[in-house]
Amino acid sequence: MSGVPKRVGVIGGGRMGAGIAQVFAAAGAVVTVVEQDQAAAAAARERITTGLQRAAERGKLAEDPTAVLDRVELSGELQVDAGLVVEAVPEDAPLKMRVLAAAENAVGDGTVLATNTSSLSIAGLAEGLRRPERFVGMHFFNPVPASSLVEIVVGPQTADAVRDAAASWAADLGKTAVVVRDSPGFATSRLGVLLGLEAIRMLEEGVADAASIDRAMELGYRHPMGPLRSTDLVGLDVRLAIAEHLHRELGERFAPPRLLREKVARGELGRKSGQGFYTWEAS
Repeated sequence: MSGVPKRVGVIGGGRMGAGIAQVFAAAGAVVTVVEQDQAAAAAARERITTGLQRAAERGKLAEDPTAVLDRVELSGELQVDAGLVVEAVPEDAPLKMRVLAAAENAVGDGTVLATNTSSLSIAGLAEGLRRPERFVGMHFFNPVPASSLVEIVVGPQTADAVRDAAASWAADLGKTAVVVRDSPGFATSRLGVLLGLEAIRMLEEGVADAASIDRAMELGYRHPMGPLRSTDLVGLDVRLAIAEHLHRELGERFAPPRLLREKVARGELGRKSGQGFYTWEAS
């Protein structure tokens, strides 16, 4: 029997939220995905449906996709009896704080509240919460169903039992949990962004083309994906926002390159826009 909570709430049904909902539903949880309107809810359901179909085609799903999808609810409100609520809205601190405070007021005192932030301070996001000891970072990676890592980020007031529960749930999803202390960029974003920014600077300086830079890291250092292709998948706008945050917190080594700013200004955001450092076909 699955050890994940019987009911899980996911706030935000974008690429990350849909992926998080998919893996919890596939692990046996009834998942409520909270979206702001019917159009956003329909788009979230389509993402989850497509994700389940792809997982089934790869032999990575134990059930029929329809049976898993039957455990996914789209709603404008959270279920009071959720054991876990994961916030997966855009990487904007004031927005996340508003969403988290509203979620805390909507659920029971025993609900664990998690954020999927990739770089924002857990302590800072917890400032508006009445029960910060029930709050933890669960940083999933894109694409969520295929990724094997969840970064568990422990805030200064996060209870040990909540930290352990989050790590256990990650294992129940078939993923490996890495526990880190709350600090700017945690472990993964801090290292990943630094590598990505340097790769962009190399491209900007004409050291090599994008494919060559990526292939060098894939073959030379056994990275499964090069830093520029990874940036395209994450989203250039997302990477820019994280870099700006880390620049403020940690200094000049995280200063965003001119090329990154220019591409974001032109709407070249990576796979989701069809153009980034590579050209992508619609999927």
